[in-house]
Amino acid sequence: MRRHFYGAVLTALTLLTSTACTASHDPTSPASGAGGGGTRTVRPVTGCGTGSWTDPADLSPTRTPARCRPGTPAPQPLPKPRKVTIATGTLSAEYVAPLQVSLDKREFKKEGLDVTLKVLPTPDSLPLLAKGDIDALWAAPEAAVMNGVRGGFDIRWVAANFSPDPKSKSGLWVRLRDGESGDRVRMAGRRMGTMIGKGSVIAYPMEKALGGHGGGLDEIQYQQLGAADVLTALQNGGVDSAWLLDPVWRRVDGKPGYAFLGGQPLGEPLGGMLYGPRLLNDDVDAGVALLRAYIRTVNTYFADDYKADATFVTYLAKLLKTDEAVLRSTPSLRMDWEIRAGTTDRLQAAYRAQGVTEGESLPESRTVDRALYEEAVGHRH
Repeated sequence: MRRHFYGAVLTALTLLTSTACTASHDPTSPASGAGGGGTRTVRPVTGCGTGSWTDPADLSPTRTPARCRPGTPAPQPLPKPRKVTIATGTLSAEYVAPLQVSLDKREFKKEGLDVTLKVLPTPDSLPLLAKGDIDALWAAPEAAVMNGVRGGFDIRWVAANFSPDPKSKSGLWVRLRDGESGDRVRMAGRRMGTMIGKGSVIAYPMEKALGGHGGGLDEIQYQQLGAADVLTALQNGGVDSAWLLDPVWRRVDGKPGYAFLGGQPLGEPLGGMLYGPRLLNDDVDAGVALLRAYIRTVNTYFADDYKADATFVTYLAKLLKTDEAVLRSTPSLRMDWEIRAGTTDRLQAAYRAQGVTEGESLPESRTVDRALYEEAVGHRH
């Protein structure tokens, strides 16, 4: 694991010698919250009142996500159009829907942004983001991201994506052995199937689930499998536990011999938008505009239970190129642009437990920047 860690650091340090990575970003400076370029003025935004911001320290699973009125915050077209490239691991997953809808409904265009979504896995995207070859990444602060920042990448998590509905059972499932029940499972020594492997943000909720059942991240064996193979391996005994995503868990829910042990914490998003140096420092106006369009899309189309609207589900299935019945089979995601306090600390602790990162945790000032979405909704401290 040390080879992967120090490889990431070496790559980061090499990239820092390029011109694109020389923009300074002092998290302690007055301008740091908005990414540089002087202190930015934050003005009230029509349609975004007190409900458009929640205290990051509020980790309540029943927290109501921040919301503005539909259609707000209103567009503020940039004086000069900008091209923006966002990398994402997929275009068909439900958590990418706000970006797809923003494109289709021309919400980005209303801000003067010509946005391209480019399919790239996170490890391939990180050096491109740090160099400025792409502008943003729709992913998560995974171990590879933390190692890159530790090595010198100027990257911040600037907006969140979603948290699960309380009815969702996306998460850790186990095949029960003789004498076991859902509240009495011994996880130490189990073989777990996962399509992501070590270093993913699921390490954090997985650690919580394992901790309640006599296991730990260092006490299980990981078997990385293709997306179509995880469930099959769990069913045929190739693995005895697995992390099942929407809507795959529906195939074992309620069937004898299987138990759900836990999933992503309610009310706490674990992914979203990551910015590189261009939108953090060099063109903060474009960075705020991009988040303003995203937030407006959430408020207009994803504010509540969007799957209660049959017409919208049909539209969304077509846009995502996914099966409509599959999309309807799981609860709506709770779309949420806000980042909770301490999430990257908890993620880094889980990465250390897996052995994929080393050293002290990076402070939140080096991993998170909430100021851009706060400016978009007009929140002033």
